[in-house]
Order: sequence, then structure tokens, then C-alpha cells
Amino acid sequence: MRWALLALIGGIAYLSAVTLDLPLLRMLCKPLPVLALLLWILSTPADAYRRWVAIGMALSILGDILLEWPINAFVPGLAAFLLAHLAYLVAYLGDTRRLAPAGLLFAALLGGGLFALLSSRGLGPLLLPIALYSLTISCMLWRATARLGVPSIGSASRIFAAFGALLFVSSDAMIGISRFVAAFDGSSYAIMLTYWLGQLGIAASVTSRHLPLPYSSGQPTTRA
Repeated sequence: MRWALLALIGGIAYLSAVTLDLPLLRMLCKPLPVLALLLWILSTPADAYRRWVAIGMALSILGDILLEWPINAFVPGLAAFLLAHLAYLVAYLGDTRRLAPAGLLFAALLGGGLFALLSSRGLGPLLLPIALYSLTISCMLWRATARLGVPSIGSASRIFAAFGALLFVSSDAMIGISRFVAAFDGSSYAIMLTYWLGQLGIAASVTSRHLPLPYSSGQPTTRA
């Protein structure tokens, strides 16, 4: 599949540019994997879920570009990714608004724990933006896990979205830890691999939306 080839080439080129310290190549190649995923989901039947996920991926591409700019564009990049998470949140809410207390507790503990860790090191003027971002990714993860309990949504879509959201949040957490707490070996690679795999899971939740997993009793629909 041509989109998979574009994603693979872009990902390998970007990681090679990180290893060889080639800033221009990094900036050119970083958006390619998510761009490939965006083109992939746009080849599927249109509905509200696909539209909001596509918006989220377009905003993620913008965030990728901003974070690679040679100027200090961390806050604009953070804003782009915050809006991307909000778009994914709207997509998940379109499928179900069930409370899912277990998912809420899990997401709250994860997001709250991350924010507590980051704020303990002093965030200065970034305190409120990081607090808002932590709240947003927690809500996005909560709503992704809430879909797991809705049998009317295709099983594959439910599982892909939940794992994708968790990996995306994990990538964001590693960015925060490496930037505000302590850098760790291989952070650049770990951050990008979990980010790309997370976006892949979210994209697959669109393309598999009407395809239940083998032996699953779930019947795909668009509403819970």
C-alpha cells in the first residue's frame, strides 16, 4: 500500500536524521508518517468519526512542523496538539457518552500523576498550559476507553482507538518528562515510535470501523 510505504520511508528518514543530526531532513520528514495515515483514512467512507479524526491528524501534522522549527515554537506546537486531542475527543464522544467510571479513574490517575510530576519541578509560565494539556489528554484517553464497553461499535475499532490513545498519551508523557524532569537515553526514538504507533491505532480505528474482529459478536454501527 502506497500510504504505508510513505509512512515507512518518512519514519526511517526522520530517525536517521535524528541519529545523524540533520535538522533540515528532520523537519522535512517528521510530518510524513502522519500525513500518510491521514491520506489512508481519507480513502475510507466519510462519516463524522472520520472527519474529526482527520482534523486531529491534520492538527498533529501542524504540531510536528512547529516542534521541528529552528525557532522556539514549543507553545504553538503544544497548542496544535491540544487541538488535535480535542478533535479525537469529539470523535469518541460522537460514538458514546457513557460514563465509563473505570476508564475515567484510569485516565485521571495517569493524567493527574503526570501533571503532579511535571509541576513538582516548577513549570513557571507554562504551568497553566501544561495543566490544560494534561486535562485534555486525560479526557481524550477516557473517552477512547469508554468505547471499549460499547458492543455496537466494531470490536477492532474499539481496541485500536484505546491502544492508540494510550500510546499517544505515553508519547506526550515522555516529552514532558524529558523536557521538564530529566532527559533519558533514547528519548527521541521512544517518543516518536510511541507517537506514530498511537496515531496508527487511531487511524486504524477509522479504517476498521465497520469490521469486527474475527469471532467477535459485535455488530458495527455509528452510534452507541
